[in-house]
Amino acid sequence: MVTTSGKKSFMASIDWLTIVLYLALLAMGWMSICGACYEYGEPKDLLSLASFSTRTGMQLVWIASSIVLGVIVLMLDDRIFDTFAYLIYGVLLILLFATPFLTHDIKGSLSWIKVGSFSIQPAEFAKFATSLALAKFMGTYGFRLQGSWKNLFMCIALMVVPMVLIVLQKETGSALVYLSLFLMLYREGMPGSVLFIGIAAVAYIIVGLRFSEIMLLGGLVSLGDVLVVLMIILFSLGMVFVYCRPSALIKAQEHSRSTMVSLHSLRLRRYFYIGLFAIGSLAIHVSASTLVDHLADHQKKRVLVLLGLRDDPNGVGYNQIQAKIAIGSGGLAGKGFLNGTQTKLKYVPEQETDFIFCTVGEEQGFIGSAIVLTLFLGLLWRLIYVSERQPTAFGRVYGYCVFSIFTFHVVINVGMVLGLMPVIGIPLPFFSYGGSSLWGFTLLLFLFLRIDAGRTRLLH
Repeated sequence: MVTTSGKKSFMASIDWLTIVLYLALLAMGWMSICGACYEYGEPKDLLSLASFSTRTGMQLVWIASSIVLGVIVLMLDDRIFDTFAYLIYGVLLILLFATPFLTHDIKGSLSWIKVGSFSIQPAEFAKFATSLALAKFMGTYGFRLQGSWKNLFMCIALMVVPMVLIVLQKETGSALVYLSLFLMLYREGMPGSVLFIGIAAVAYIIVGLRFSEIMLLGGLVSLGDVLVVLMIILFSLGMVFVYCRPSALIKAQEHSRSTMVSLHSLRLRRYFYIGLFAIGSLAIHVSASTLVDHLADHQKKRVLVLLGLRDDPNGVGYNQIQAKIAIGSGGLAGKGFLNGTQTKLKYVPEQETDFIFCTVGEEQGFIGSAIVLTLFLGLLWRLIYVSERQPTAFGRVYGYCVFSIFTFHVVINVGMVLGLMPVIGIPLPFFSYGGSSLWGFTLLLFLFLRIDAGRTRLLH
């Protein structure tokens, strides 16, 4: 039985600032949905906007149900998330595997399961399930990520399995979200060299493709080839300086499990690894064009348009061009609620889902867009703060998983609307229309708030 003082203690332990930010984003998100779905001639009164026959009315249903879902999560015992983490993960994996067999093609995707008159996207719920599984695995007693390639491999495996199943549903954008969890791994002790290798690989591909059509030496090599080779040389020399200098070798010898390791053998081993890095870098560069050639046509066009190698204003580049026009037309203060012309005339496809931020820019202008981004920045900062105060590795790891996923969604979604990122089709948290994404983000966030609220029990 919970005493009155216990209830007061629990209520005081909830991070209300995060909930306020959540509610503020929901409110601004609904206003943006109204702007994206409203058409000229329709009534502008609240009763009409809240009608269940409209998308704005249905979004209110999703918002209300999400808030109820959040309250229910807060009422649960936080220990059940740790206890049943693997079970929840396993159930979601089974559901992800079964999804393509239970649905039909919707705009090239096999990720939606029809339940009565509604459709549910299991991929949105797999995010919190994967985060729980990672937190459970990394929260076990004696777990070490640094210096244990086995543990690192297991963590990556927990991330890759749902990624593969989501790719099979033809949802590449949703699958790429799981790459953001490397931010959490880095916080928990993953060697910085692993993160650097990933960043370097992306740099090789972008630079190599971007300058692949500028030929040098009579067509023997491209400018992209030259730049990538220079990058590999500079990176390799930098690694030699960082990892092979005497002070670094002595420090590595002191932390080595084997006291018999000599400085000479350590130096040779590190030269060997740096050599593998250089060879692997060249392999990535050579295979980059082949990888692009094997992408689906619409994906390949998106990459080439982003890199400036193709100009397709009426095709792949159309969405981003219209989105930038809509945002730019908003000016400093915007055109006002329900007064955006670009969105009302439906110039921007998918404007209530993937491109919802252009409605923010057009109707609320630079000031409104800055407020929205500030709210998101405040939420991300709060997630870091709350994660760092967790008394258990389980809570901290889960918190950083939530932070990583939200960061990826916000940066990529806003970036693709502004033309800074490729269009990969992921929602903006609490803004994009739909129940699955809103429920998924709510579960992801409120599970963390409930875990955080339980810290008082562990600290007393």
